[in-house]
Amino acid sequence: MTALLDWKLFSNTALTWLIAAGVAIAITAVLSVGRIMLSRRLKPTNTTKAITLDIVRHTRYTFIALFAVSSAATTLVLSERTEHVLGIFVTLVTLLQIAWWCHGLIKFWAQRVIRERLKTDAGSVTVIRTISAAARFVVFALIILSAIATLGFDTKGLLAGLGIGGIAVALAVQNIVGDLFASVSIIIDKPFVVGDFIQVGDMRGTVQEIGLKSTRLGSLSGEQLIFGNGDLLKSRIQNYKRMRERRIVFTIGAEYGTPADLVEKAPQMIRDAIIAQPEVRFDRSHFKQFGDSALVYEAVYIVLSPDFNKYMDIQQNINFQLYREFEKAGISMAFPTRTVMLRLDQGDVKAVAALAEGV
Repeated sequence: MTALLDWKLFSNTALTWLIAAGVAIAITAVLSVGRIMLSRRLKPTNTTKAITLDIVRHTRYTFIALFAVSSAATTLVLSERTEHVLGIFVTLVTLLQIAWWCHGLIKFWAQRVIRERLKTDAGSVTVIRTISAAARFVVFALIILSAIATLGFDTKGLLAGLGIGGIAVALAVQNIVGDLFASVSIIIDKPFVVGDFIQVGDMRGTVQEIGLKSTRLGSLSGEQLIFGNGDLLKSRIQNYKRMRERRIVFTIGAEYGTPADLVEKAPQMIRDAIIAQPEVRFDRSHFKQFGDSALVYEAVYIVLSPDFNKYMDIQQNINFQLYREFEKAGISMAFPTRTVMLRLDQGDVKAVAALAEGV
């Protein structure tokens, strides 16, 4: 038995190999059992425990086994080449494990933020997922570059090529990139969110989705309006959802020839009709101007609600009351009229007279 244990393989006795194997098996068993126990018993009751649990669950058994083997290898006498190869292999597996940990943490962050944002700002979910995917891409790109450097390859040329290629790609997709950054700006600055009713130029609609490249609105007439995010931010946007009250300006005309005392009473009639309405704050009522075909009155009031239907009900009631009061007072509502004055020269008068005699 002693002779068997003293038998050498690659400069190490059989006993040394057995000790190394035992160390590797013991470390693998302890770490694997520890991983299983933590995964089952650790509860994510707070952020620290949740992150710890995520890291534990994303620890690969391959990494545990390799860590055990590399630890056991310290008990062996290895050649310089073998140690170098083992070191490279351990580094590569460690890099992959780090990438997997980062992947899990980024995914954990994205899911946590999405759960919170879904309650208040569903439009930001798409951007959060995009940021998450971009972060994972960057992590894996760095890991791959580190792996290439570990294998002994020169990464300077590769990085230079990637830089030139990145510039070319950026120029080719600059509009898409512009819309992408615009979507991030919309999510951060929040000029509107999903569910808001907005007006862009002469088009109106309810925000249905804020995507990476475009924002989609459902118009009042039923069709879907699609705006590029970059173009949208360059436009003037009116957000009616954030309106707290409405300022209303309306005009009404009385006929020329209305007695002066009634002309003076009309602003007070308009004021009384406005004040009689609920949820209204009166601002002013004036005889504004002599119009082309009417004596023009202008009134301003504020509806203490953003509800458009409520505003229309109030305006309708004001119109009903003014119609009755004007009719009772003898003030006629004006409508577009035009008086044409004809000037006849002496020759024209004779021609008209001759025409009249012929008739």
